[in-house]
Amino acid sequence: MAQPEIMELRPTGWENDPAEERFRLSTLDWIPVCCYNHYLIFWRLQDDTKEKAIEVLKGGIEKTLSQARHLVGNIEPDSDGGYSFVKRKESAVKLVVMRYDGEGDKWPSIDDIESKHFAQHALGDNLGRWGLPEMLWGERPESELENKPVTSAFQINLIRGGLVLSLQSHHYMSDVMGFSNFTRQLADNCAAVARGTPFPPWDPANIDSSRFERSVPEADMVEGPPIRYRHPDHVEQEVVLFHLPQSKAAEIKRRATPTEPGARWISTYDAMNAFIWRALSRVRAPLHKPDLAKPLHWGQAVNMRTRLHNPPMPARMMRAVVAGAFSDTQPVAAPSAGEVIAAEAEVPLSRLALYIRAITDSCDEAHFEGVMDAIAHCRNKRGISVRIDSAPPLGIFLTDHRPGDVSGLDFGFGFPLTYRHMWGHYQTAGLILIYAPVRSANPDEGCMFTVTMEKELVPVLRADPEWSSFFEYRGLDC
Repeated sequence: MAQPEIMELRPTGWENDPAEERFRLSTLDWIPVCCYNHYLIFWRLQDDTKEKAIEVLKGGIEKTLSQARHLVGNIEPDSDGGYSFVKRKESAVKLVVMRYDGEGDKWPSIDDIESKHFAQHALGDNLGRWGLPEMLWGERPESELENKPVTSAFQINLIRGGLVLSLQSHHYMSDVMGFSNFTRQLADNCAAVARGTPFPPWDPANIDSSRFERSVPEADMVEGPPIRYRHPDHVEQEVVLFHLPQSKAAEIKRRATPTEPGARWISTYDAMNAFIWRALSRVRAPLHKPDLAKPLHWGQAVNMRTRLHNPPMPARMMRAVVAGAFSDTQPVAAPSAGEVIAAEAEVPLSRLALYIRAITDSCDEAHFEGVMDAIAHCRNKRGISVRIDSAPPLGIFLTDHRPGDVSGLDFGFGFPLTYRHMWGHYQTAGLILIYAPVRSANPDEGCMFTVTMEKELVPVLRADPEWSSFFEYRGLDC
């Protein structure tokens, strides 16, 4: 049985580091879920290149930790009641190496994983073998701030025909684009290690979140919202994969595009999500029986990097720069449940697509400043953290991972096939992720969607004629 090879990695040049460095949690860092993110990156590799890949990754991680310094250490309280990412001179990050490629077919090969579309299900029933079990996704005691959570960890898994790199870090450290920017820096550093060339330039502004700090006098503080928990009405969930070919996405956009003169522009993203919202709500409504006159809960994560201009964001900003756009907080009138599930002749799909476009566009710089000011006035900022499954059934929360695609990155030993976020045994009701297309010989290969929904309704959705005419079922994720 494969045994873990455990290393403690310190940043390149750590011997000359100060005794302690503190990177304060900004006002903005409280928005993401208080949990660990768990990403896996997949490579196809020949056996004779795997040892080099391990050494390259080790050197690349050490160099990147010397730059993204807030990934080293723990989250700890400050004397004024706030929190910081605390790096001490002797702080180290755990790197585990597992060699699953020498155990025959006990463990999946890269071909096995790819044939199942990189689903968690393809890895077996113990995700803790592919990363640190105490840092899997989900609201868990290990990630709560009073327990001084570790900030990050890595694991290299060698499998037949490939390598799988596990990256785990606290969600308060970064959003998906923060992960992507970290991975881009890691790839560049790995390529320099592999080729013996100078390391690429580094801009310390990439981890500087001082712009997002707000200070409020104690007299002006309010207690803030309570910590949210899973809604009690959720039933057993299942995470399933659906593929939307490019040609089908184009057809959905055609259907959802407003035809009125002077109507607002919509994107393919707006159209796809309007279609998903309507289809899922129609399938779920008979089970949950919503009040058709009231709005459904709908939300999305909005990457603010390209929406902030005064000043603009650094190119590889690794901290969280994300806003949540929610139907119950944005200054845009939300459609009722009846309108969401209505027939096309009664309420056209363009009505939902235009709403999604409007709620997205409402996340501008002024709105963002207002959100930070509101959070800053809360004494209990932990209650600010998004808890997706605290919304009632029929709620949907979308996260667009397409810009986080890492498949074009040169690590010096190969280009990744793709990456996926892992869920462990925790299914977050109502969560939908959108991934960029994987490299494929099929010119119509499109985006992949992970949809978390009621297990008993998965067959109903798959059997829906309109849904299945666009979306291809690609199996269980977890």
